[in-house]
Amino acid sequence: MRATTMANITIIGGGLAGLTAAISAAEQGARVTVHEAHSHAGGRARSALGPYVTNDGPHTFFDNGDAWHWLLQRGLAGRYVRLSFHEWTRMRFRHQGRLRMTLPGGYMRMTWMHRGIDVPVDRSFQDWASERFAQQTVDEALGFLGPILFDGDPGRLSAAFVWERLLRVGTPRFPLPSRYFMGGWGALIERMQRVARARGVVIETGSRLTELPTGGPVIVATSLAAARSLLGDDSLQWPSGTAALLDMAVTHSKKDGNVSFDMDEGGFTSQYSDHDPSLAPEGQALFQGQMPIRPGESKADALARLEKLFDLTTPGWQQRILWRREGVSRGRTGALDLPGLSWRDRPAVDRGDGVYLAGDSVAAPGILAETSINSALRAAELALSAQPAAHHSAVLGR
Repeated sequence: MRATTMANITIIGGGLAGLTAAISAAEQGARVTVHEAHSHAGGRARSALGPYVTNDGPHTFFDNGDAWHWLLQRGLAGRYVRLSFHEWTRMRFRHQGRLRMTLPGGYMRMTWMHRGIDVPVDRSFQDWASERFAQQTVDEALGFLGPILFDGDPGRLSAAFVWERLLRVGTPRFPLPSRYFMGGWGALIERMQRVARARGVVIETGSRLTELPTGGPVIVATSLAAARSLLGDDSLQWPSGTAALLDMAVTHSKKDGNVSFDMDEGGFTSQYSDHDPSLAPEGQALFQGQMPIRPGESKADALARLEKLFDLTTPGWQQRILWRREGVSRGRTGALDLPGLSWRDRPAVDRGDGVYLAGDSVAAPGILAETSINSALRAAELALSAQPAAHHSAVLGR
């Protein structure tokens, strides 16, 4: 029988990044305590309670990245769905003010015929792409990526940053890489908590730490704003998107769209209850939509533009509406890389003195939630290597 000394790791934040770091560290033998300031874990991955199970904005995961496979290997993805072929054929694209069933030809040629080209980091997508493609095609690409970039002026972003997302998410094919967790993202968080606790992780909710604890490595898995305050480090800054959000339930109609991309203005609407009927009462359809807020634009004006998109995708929705919720997602949709910068330039995971950072705006690869998982796995790895890992202190018997 062997006695071991295990690492003691404190994690501040019980969202997707914090729970990922907790599970990873516990799998490797660490004693882990998670402190979550709110009454429930989940952070931005929480889902509202019924009867309308909504997420904090449009949420999806992509199956063509390492983070998805990490979830699958641990059974954390649970029950999930992709858009069926029937749903895929019902996808619509707003183009030049009208809905169409197919993507514009220029956009399709861009994404299919130029996959292997070198794209610069240090130029804006607008400047670089407008030299290769028609301006209409450039605008279509930026509009299609609205629900990935959540930004009212995406053409100013690094060409390499935008192009990577375009090829991974915006290439027209079936099946699409999007995956949806049955029961909403809150169901994913519940599974992660169960797995974490089964591995010995202590999760303290309603536990707001105002200073860093001592006695072992600390992983700060909060928003950059909260981390900036906690660590007293004003360098923890990185641009993120801002979008108006609209959730609504309407009486069901066969005329309603499924997923609609706004290639004119970067908006997005999706009938989430179409692929997961448990999200709304029977006979009702639950929609979520977003519209990037332009520089200087008000929430009301952005919502008005989003409502016009719903006029096209969900005919007669105003006469059928049963429930509605509005919001703004500001600085909560992951990192945006400007020209000359990449994910490697974002706030580093290793902050020194046994403190590590994880989240969707941290120096790790990935799109949206993938960055939270990838940065958390790196933080856990560094935290464990910062002190002797689970070493044998004595051999007491066989």
